[in-house]
Amino acid sequence: MKFALKCSPGQKISKRQGKVAIIGAGPAGLGAAGYLICKGYDVDVYDRMPEPGGMTLFAIPNWRLPWNNIRAGVRELRELGVNFFSNVKVICDEEYSIEGDQFVKSKIHLEELIDKYDALVIATGTWESRRLKIPGENLKGSYLALDYLFRIYASQHGYLPKSEVFKTGLKSMVVGAGLTAVDAAIESQLEGAKEVYLSYRRTINEAPAGKAEINRLIQRGVKLLELTLPVEVNGKEYVEAVKMIKMRLGKPDASGRPAPEPIPGSEFILNVDTLISAVGEIPTPPMRKECCGVKLRQNGTIDTDAQGRTTRLGVFAAGDVTNGPTLIGKALSHGMRIAQSVEAFLEAGGKKGSSWRS
Repeated sequence: MKFALKCSPGQKISKRQGKVAIIGAGPAGLGAAGYLICKGYDVDVYDRMPEPGGMTLFAIPNWRLPWNNIRAGVRELRELGVNFFSNVKVICDEEYSIEGDQFVKSKIHLEELIDKYDALVIATGTWESRRLKIPGENLKGSYLALDYLFRIYASQHGYLPKSEVFKTGLKSMVVGAGLTAVDAAIESQLEGAKEVYLSYRRTINEAPAGKAEINRLIQRGVKLLELTLPVEVNGKEYVEAVKMIKMRLGKPDASGRPAPEPIPGSEFILNVDTLISAVGEIPTPPMRKECCGVKLRQNGTIDTDAQGRTTRLGVFAAGDVTNGPTLIGKALSHGMRIAQSVEAFLEAGGKKGSSWRS
């Protein structure tokens, strides 16, 4: 994958009035930056990480998405004139910590950026893991998949010492069946686990990663535990075992998939020394509640209309931070589509002359 640009080969870019700030250098942010720079606007991108790329560099393995391709796309954006400000966290009143914050060297308030730029796009993604919310999940050896993978790849990039990569034991269990769970299972093998289990509360037929990905894990020796759910992590200081319960599939839930239901009296113990939770990520906008006139929905995503307009004049949002977790290609294309809304806003006079959402 390479970040597609809207510039045609040999196209001469005509400068247009308007300066745009983009918060987040993941797929949506880079997609928006590519579109707007090719339309002649000045574009500045702010990101917490030491280099642009977001999860494509820091949460997805090189063997799934070649990092050189990501860096080549970023290099093109730089050559076109996009300015990148790395190691910068944009905050808004009540700050909170998420994976990757150890790279932050400076902070800037959202209101300062809104005042400074003609338009702003928030594309900060989903950088916080969901928790299992079971007893014992805070024992040593119990990790959140995003943090687990992030440390591995940040170390491979040379940004973290190997000592900061989470230690993986000989028996590892990954909970979940999305691509993050698949990657965590493979990485735990590469980090030294001799036995790896994948626990999923539904069956392979409902796995978000798809049957092919799960079957590849099985071919690698990963043991699939369908229709199981961890209910308690056991151990004194470190993970020693996980108490599981068997599940059965009931009627479809809101997702359209059969709802998993616990089977009373079916509990069993599985001895493992590493637990990796990969049960999804949640949106990470610069705020936890309404701030600077930007409202959130009940699920934590930024409230936008179909054009990506937030409840604050001149502020847009794109990608997973407004849509929830999705595939990279969808986040990229959404960023480019919202950039078209930014273009229309600036062409209509921006903050001085454009109408806004009701």
